[in-house]
Amino acid sequence: MDPATIIGILIAFGAVLAMMVLEGANITSVLLPAPMILVFGATIAVGIASATLKDVLVAVKALPRAFIGKVSPIQKSIDEIVELAEVARRDGLLALEQKADETDDPFVKRALQSIADGTDGDELRILLEDEISTTAKTDRIASRFFLTMGGYAPTIGIIGTVVSLTHVLENLSQPDELGHMIAAAFVATLWGLISANFIWLPIGTRMKRISELELERMNVVMEGMLAVQSGSQPRLLGERLRAMVPAHALPKAEKSEPEAA
Repeated sequence: MDPATIIGILIAFGAVLAMMVLEGANITSVLLPAPMILVFGATIAVGIASATLKDVLVAVKALPRAFIGKVSPIQKSIDEIVELAEVARRDGLLALEQKADETDDPFVKRALQSIADGTDGDELRILLEDEISTTAKTDRIASRFFLTMGGYAPTIGIIGTVVSLTHVLENLSQPDELGHMIAAAFVATLWGLISANFIWLPIGTRMKRISELELERMNVVMEGMLAVQSGSQPRLLGERLRAMVPAHALPKAEKSEPEAA
């Protein structure tokens, strides 16, 4: 589990809370049900309206991944591929069928099964590329849904403020209440900005980043599987796959290895 999103959101809300306390503001003054219902309810509603119901279901299903999801370390995948290359050179490609039953990675499992079934190298590349492309499309649906809500929320907050100010103008005969009513009117704008920048946009961006990391791993796995099928030497294969990965994504020992060589 990578708690970066949870930690970031909590710190962001904590910073706002700290500012209010330091300025002597009353926290309950921004916890008004009416503007919060409008901002959150309308934002979700227009988010649904801008997509299809299937898109919404995909986004909701992917939501936990933004908070608790993580991508398998790419070095772990490289080590597994090198081990598979050793098995293939020692026992033949048919031995990979047993390895396919042992792995928990659906992408690796399908690749190994295809290799064991004798799938042509070009056909295997097309198969794996299609799966990577489909995964990317599905991930974009989820991230786009929350990024879209992040775009709508500030405007909906302004709408709430305009509606409240209209009510204020209807009560100009009560000057003692104007200050409180005007302050309450701007709470909708506040929640529109907060929900967009503290919730929806971070979630959408987080989903997009996790997708990028997963797609990067899948591409490395694809090249590794194709190399295993072609009978590449395990040690050279490991070096080639590590060369495909940014240095910061590898363990320190692996990053220093090229320098020692």
